Amino acid sequence: MKSYCISDNVDTMTGMRLAGIEGEVIHDREGILKRLDELIQDPDIAIVLMTTKTMNLVGDVVSNYKLNLAKPLIVEISDRHGSAKIGETIDAYISEAIGIKL
Repeated sequence: MKSYCISDNVDTMTGMRLAGIEGEVIHDREGILKRLDELIQDPDIAIVLMTTKTMNLVGDVVSNYKLNLAKPLIVEISDRHGSAKIGETIDAYISEAIGIKL
């Protein structure tokens, strides 16, 4: 099983490559969606890491994937554009999934 990173900046992608995680830098919604579709079809990809900015561009689609697909796990990682509100994002995701406000 492999991990893959979709980033909006070179610095984050360089750090991921140093950690042994492959990926690419993509700046536009269409490019991100195209790559996500390819990654979902790849049986070797278990985890997709996405920077906050890329996640914001395709959040609606990613939420649908998270609710309907068992694999891959799609995880938002904070970068220089990210905020410390990841906990709020997780709460919203769980609330949407189970239908109960946390």
